[in-house]
Amino acid sequence: MLLHKRNLCAPALALFAVSSLVASAHDADQTLIITSSNQTQNELLVYDNAGHLLQSLPTQGAGGVGGNAGGIAATRRLVAVVNFSSQSVSIFGVRERGLDLLQKIEPASKPVSVAFGDDHLYILGDTSVESHWISESHISHHADGVSNLLKADGSAAQVGVLPGELIITEKSNVIETVKLAGDGAVDGPATLVSNIPTNVDTPFGLITRGDNAYVTIAHANETSLVRDDRVLTTTGSGTQKSPCWLALEGPFLFSSNSPSLSISRYAVYGQHVVLDNEVAARLAGAPTDIAAVHGLLAVLDGSGHLSIFNVDEDGDLTLAAAPQVGSVANGVVIVHRER
Repeated sequence: MLLHKRNLCAPALALFAVSSLVASAHDADQTLIITSSNQTQNELLVYDNAGHLLQSLPTQGAGGVGGNAGGIAATRRLVAVVNFSSQSVSIFGVRERGLDLLQKIEPASKPVSVAFGDDHLYILGDTSVESHWISESHISHHADGVSNLLKADGSAAQVGVLPGELIITEKSNVIETVKLAGDGAVDGPATLVSNIPTNVDTPFGLITRGDNAYVTIAHANETSLVRDDRVLTTTGSGTQKSPCWLALEGPFLFSSNSPSLSISRYAVYGQHVVLDNEVAARLAGAPTDIAAVHGLLAVLDGSGHLSIFNVDEDGDLTLAAAPQVGSVANGVVIVHRER
């Protein structure tokens, strides 16, 4: 684990990689749910929305990350996954026939979280955050901007992208932003967000949309809305403890609550974050990451399951599949692969 205190939330390569193709894609417009084994010999694990394993691909790096979210990020063409112990990020291309390993990047510090912007990949390490320019399906090996974190004590949790800046959580009670230059490169020092609640205790996960960032304050059992470098509002999690990681789907915000083994649903609009359903679903283990898009929600948990839910127009969750992926698996994204 990256934490120094107990927490409740659990060189360039050839342009191809050896993959173990376990099952073929059903069609070219398939939805893929992707996680990583996070083992010493890390692997990217690719599933369909029925929970069938389609591919298992070596990242050619070592896993070992924990206490973070966003360990995998994706566009329609690219997937990035962190290799914490070997201090690298592996980049895969999304093809009609499947995924291929394209390259590895070596960031300035051990990576815990990644996020894509329009023309950049952003890598959050345990002491720094950096930007790498994207040209079609190639990502520059050299960072075009690097900034040190405010605490830089190994408690970095997640990075997200907002217009003109990044937002970052460090579990040692820091929510910070880093400005971006006009071309999207990291440009300037990290700055503490204002109006952070006085009872702040362990900021963990976040999700961004437009100008808004939703950030969990896990051990205070709260979720905050951040806009324009300021906390605007904070909402409690009711009976559910330690909301850790977040996902947005339409007007609904979903939190995975690690010690409560549950998912909660919030309605979000304007400056409002309203707890709508304290227990939208229960899980077999403590959740470690969550993702949602286009009517699907996927959650990793400490029992080793990747639970895949359908989300209806009312935000209700129906379990579709729960394949076993391993108890230390880390990161989850949903990708719609198109022809």
